[in-house]
Amino acid sequence: MLIGMGSGLVSGLAVGALMASQNLLASHGTFGWAVFAVYAAVVGELLGVFVGRRPSGPAVSAAGGLLLGLLGWTVWWLTLDPWLRGSSPTWSVGAATAVYPELVGSLLQGTLAGMLFHVSVRRLPARPETSEKPAPRVVIVGGGFGGVSAARRFERLNLRGHRIDVTLISDSNYLLFTPMLAEVASGGLEERHISSPVRAAASHTRFRHGRVAGVDVARRRVVLESGGEPVGYEHLVLAAGSVPHFPDLPGVAEHALTLKSLADAVRLRDRVLALLERADQEADPAERRRLLTFVVAGGGFAGTESVAELYDLTHDVLHFYPAIDPDEPRFILVHSDERILPELSERLGDYALKKLRARGIEFRLGARAAAATGRSVRLDDGEVIETATFVWTAGNRSNPLLRILPGESGRRGQVVVDRTMRAFELDRVWAIGDCAQIPTEDGTLYPPTAQHAMREGKAVADNIAAVLRGQRPHPFRFRTIGTFVALGHRTAAGEIRGRPFSGLVAWLLWRGIYLAKLPGVERRVRVVLDWVLDTAFPRDIVVTGPPADAPAPLPGQGAR
Repeated sequence: MLIGMGSGLVSGLAVGALMASQNLLASHGTFGWAVFAVYAAVVGELLGVFVGRRPSGPAVSAAGGLLLGLLGWTVWWLTLDPWLRGSSPTWSVGAATAVYPELVGSLLQGTLAGMLFHVSVRRLPARPETSEKPAPRVVIVGGGFGGVSAARRFERLNLRGHRIDVTLISDSNYLLFTPMLAEVASGGLEERHISSPVRAAASHTRFRHGRVAGVDVARRRVVLESGGEPVGYEHLVLAAGSVPHFPDLPGVAEHALTLKSLADAVRLRDRVLALLERADQEADPAERRRLLTFVVAGGGFAGTESVAELYDLTHDVLHFYPAIDPDEPRFILVHSDERILPELSERLGDYALKKLRARGIEFRLGARAAAATGRSVRLDDGEVIETATFVWTAGNRSNPLLRILPGESGRRGQVVVDRTMRAFELDRVWAIGDCAQIPTEDGTLYPPTAQHAMREGKAVADNIAAVLRGQRPHPFRFRTIGTFVALGHRTAAGEIRGRPFSGLVAWLLWRGIYLAKLPGVERRVRVVLDWVLDTAFPRDIVVTGPPADAPAPLPGQGAR
C-alpha cells in the first residue's frame, strides 16, 4: 500500500504540475496542484490494494490505474468536490464538461501510477524465507466452475493475510463455459472463445495438468496417472464434475454423441455438415431420410438447446445444398416426461414446446430411448427411428474417479456431504459441484448448475479457511438467481427470481447475462465478434472431422 501511495503521489505531482502550468487547476485555488497530488496518493493506495504485491504485468497495473482514475474522477471531481464547495452534485453533461480537464488528468495520472507501481514492485527483493510453519496445503481436483471458483477465493483469502498453499489438478488446462456449448455445436461460436486457461483464471494458484489416478485418504495424498511424487494435502476439495451416463441401454454408449466438452461440440457440428454433404448426393429416398433425421434424447436445458441449435445450423446452411429440400430435415426430441424443461415453470415449458413445434421440430414425450444402433434409435414404446445422428443429453453421473473413494455415495455416484460441503466418513475431504450431493435447508438437493457450483466454490474456500483458524464452517445457502434456455431463432425463455421472460427479450437477457459471466474481457470481445459475424455472414460449412459414416468415439475418448 505504501508503494501504491508513493506511486500515486509521484504521478499526481507530475500530472498536477503539468495541469497547473496550463492553468487547468485555477478553479481549485492557488494550491490546486497539491489537492490533485493528495487525491492521486489515495488513488495509488487503492491501486496497491487491488493489484497486489506481485502484479501480473504492466498492462494489468496500467489498466487498473486507468479504471481507478476514472472512478476517482467520478467520486471526487464530479461528486465530492462540488459538495465541499457548497453546491449539490448534478452528474449532468454540463457538470462533466466543466471538469473535463480533471478527467484527462485523472486518467493520465492513474495510468502513470499503475506503471510506476509495477516497476517499483518488480524491483523489490523477494520476501526472505522465514522459519514459519509451512502453509497448510489444499488440493482442488477439477478445473470446472466449482474448482476454479474455489481457487480464486483462496487467492483472495491469501491477499487478506491467510496463508494457504493451494494446488489445482485438472485433466483439462482450460475452464469451459458450458452454457454456450450448444452454440459451438451449431457453428455460431468458435470453440476456443468459450474456454479460458485455468492458469490465467487462477493465476496465483499452483496448477497441475493431469488425470487423477487415485486418492489415498488415509495418507492424505493425491496420485496422478502420469506418475511422479503424489500431491499431499491437509484438505481436499473434490470438484471433478460429471460424465454422460448411459443406464445399460444396448448400443447407446457406442453410437450416441454427447455434448459435454469442446471436442463433443466440434464432432457434432462436423457430423451434421458431413451428413448434409452425403444427403446432397444420395439418390435413395429412404437413405436420404435417415441421413437427414436428427434425434436428441433429453428434454432438459442441454437437450432443448441442442435440438434448437441443430435446427438453426441445418437451415442456415441449406442454401449451400440445392438438392436438399428445406422440408426434408427432421428433428426429433425424445423426453421421458410429459413436458420439456422441468427446470422452468410449466408456463415457460409450454411456451418453449409451442415455439419449437411451430418450427417443425417433432417431440416424443413420455418416451425413452431404449436402444441404439449405427442406423436407428429404438424407443421404449416400440417405435424405431431411422437416423444417422443420435445425441444423448438424458443423463449424467459423477466422475468415475469418485468410485474409488470410501464412504457413502449418492444414487449417481455423488459424494454425500453435509450442509457445509464436508464429506461424510472422509476426513478433511470436501465436495462441490456436479460430483456432490449437497442438501438444502428443507432436505432437498441443490441443482448441478454453474451458478451453484461457483457459489459452492467460494463457500467451501471460506469454510476451509475457517476450519484452519479453529472456527466452525457455515452451512451453504444459495437461492437460484435465474435460469435461461436458448430456443434458437433469436428466441429464449427463462426467469429471474420467479419473474418469467420469453421471446426476443429473454434472448437478449440470455446473451447479456452469459456474456457478462464469461471469464476475461478478451473472451467477451471474441464472443461478441462471433455473434456479429454470425449475423452478417453465412455459417462456415468446412468439415475437419472424420467422414459421417465413421464410428463415433466412445464418451471421453475425444477429450484425451
